[in-house]
Amino acid sequence: MRWTKGGFGAVAMAALVAIAPANRAPMAQEVTLDLTTGDEALAQILRANSLVVSLEGGADRDAVEYVAAARADYRRLLTALYAAGHYGGTVSILIDGREAAGIAPLDAPAAVARVEITVDPGPRFTFGAVGIGPLAPGTALPPGLTQGEVARSTLIEAGAQAAVAGWRAQGHALAQVAGQDIRAFHGADRLDVALRLAPGPALTFGPLSVSGNEAVRSDRIRAIAGLPEGARFDPAAIARAQERLRRTGAFASVALIEGEAPGPGSTLPVTAQVQEMVPRRLGFGAEVSTTEGLSLNAFWLHRNLLGGAERLRLDAAVTGIEGGFGLGGRGGPDLALGLSFGRPATLSPDMDLTAALALERLDEADYLLSQITGNVGLLRHARDGLTWEAGLGLIAAQETTPWRARSYALVTLPLRATLERRDDPLDATSGYFLDVTATPFLGAARPDSGLRLMADGRFYHRFGGADGRVTLALRAQAGSVLGADLLAAPRDFLFHSGGGGTVRGQPYQDLGIAITRDFGTGPQTVRIGGRSFAGLQSEARIRVTESIGAVGFLDLGAIDLADFPGEGAEWHAGAGIGLRYDTAIGPIRLDLATPVSGDNALGAVQIYIGIGQAF
Repeated sequence: MRWTKGGFGAVAMAALVAIAPANRAPMAQEVTLDLTTGDEALAQILRANSLVVSLEGGADRDAVEYVAAARADYRRLLTALYAAGHYGGTVSILIDGREAAGIAPLDAPAAVARVEITVDPGPRFTFGAVGIGPLAPGTALPPGLTQGEVARSTLIEAGAQAAVAGWRAQGHALAQVAGQDIRAFHGADRLDVALRLAPGPALTFGPLSVSGNEAVRSDRIRAIAGLPEGARFDPAAIARAQERLRRTGAFASVALIEGEAPGPGSTLPVTAQVQEMVPRRLGFGAEVSTTEGLSLNAFWLHRNLLGGAERLRLDAAVTGIEGGFGLGGRGGPDLALGLSFGRPATLSPDMDLTAALALERLDEADYLLSQITGNVGLLRHARDGLTWEAGLGLIAAQETTPWRARSYALVTLPLRATLERRDDPLDATSGYFLDVTATPFLGAARPDSGLRLMADGRFYHRFGGADGRVTLALRAQAGSVLGADLLAAPRDFLFHSGGGGTVRGQPYQDLGIAITRDFGTGPQTVRIGGRSFAGLQSEARIRVTESIGAVGFLDLGAIDLADFPGEGAEWHAGAGIGLRYDTAIGPIRLDLATPVSGDNALGAVQIYIGIGQAF
């Protein structure tokens, strides 16, 4: 039996396996797929769509699985032929010499040794008459859906979708294809297509209904979604409402279901169907390097503090655990405790209220700093991936350096813009990321006032298409402190370089600047951070297997006493290799790095271990 110009209803493979006799034993099978025309490109497409081909070489494959897969392959392979423009093809699938379509689902053989798939694609059809309408103003049909072009079935489907989408964009929410006339003329190898659209009435948004919620209040879900009641229907507004609800983090799933018929007053009923996340979450992380020591962090999160998807997060971190304490040398551990609060849909659906309070103790080689920081602000989701943030902050600090001890208070106006365009923020292979902050600060005395700027840009490019195994990752950083006197500026506002976040292979914050000043007891040489910083990190990430990757990297860093790094800047570099092992929580990272500049070039090896990519 040969199956031609049609299809065969696929029987669910899982059901067949479930009722297969227990004594059927798996064995080695051979699968071949031959195309009579020798078109290798088309043969590759057919192999990719064949369930039988996908089973070959798998462990513990039962004969019943092959029979079920073969019966399903008739339709799958014919569908693939239609997508390539072949409407007169035939498909034969022999299981040990028997046509699979003639084998009853419950009469599978005890074993399968060989499966032979033979496909005769027949001629390739082209489009004849193509008519789709009526079309909404501005509707663009897909290229190729015209007379004389290859008659791919996927183009017909894309044309129907574009026509419906055109009407929906004009407010006709219930637009649909009302009729079709598709005829294949086998003698002429021609396909004529006629699709008739039914736009339906123009509708406006009605009140948003909510279902599935238990702890998050319905009124807050409506406010966060921001679906404009009374406005003309717009599918983009539906997509934005779903995204607003998802980004709160309070819901495991979100779907806005459109009604199938108009409501009162030419409105469209819409229901927000949500499934809530577990409200509380606890997490922790660790990282260790030979230069920065051991870092530990933990957080506790509540996703729905007051019933309106408000987020409360408590963070604690200890970094630089390596046994040294006090001024001089590496310094001691840094301690941080933070509390943050976020309320979505404040003032507008795309505006979040944010507030934070943090306690820090920074024990660095050049200074010892204890401070409390508080700020409140608004975060605006301007468009996909772009956010703006502005706030008002207060810093109260006690600072000790080798030449003085002081207390100070600063009023800050933190401003921030972030553009996120990476395919995966935790393990990016394409796209880019940009984060820019500007923090004006005002102190009790004029020298303590100024502006701190910081920019962080990252770019990722994968080579070799979808299966490319090499990713080039670049990160550029730049910072500057303007206005404030070098010695009056807060110590943690100045810049150092070295360590995992800037230049791997170089000791943590190793690059500083030595200056000589008279602090009242005669000239004294002290080490201090720079007023400006520039850094570049580059990685070539190579995927060796599905779970193991290798990395080669080169990092550069420079600091200067000037507002921007120039000819007089101090700089250093580091390079190394690393391994990555993918896990469910992100890649485990192991990097080995060495200095490639300075007196100790190639003279030491630093080790970095953590979770997640370096950037």
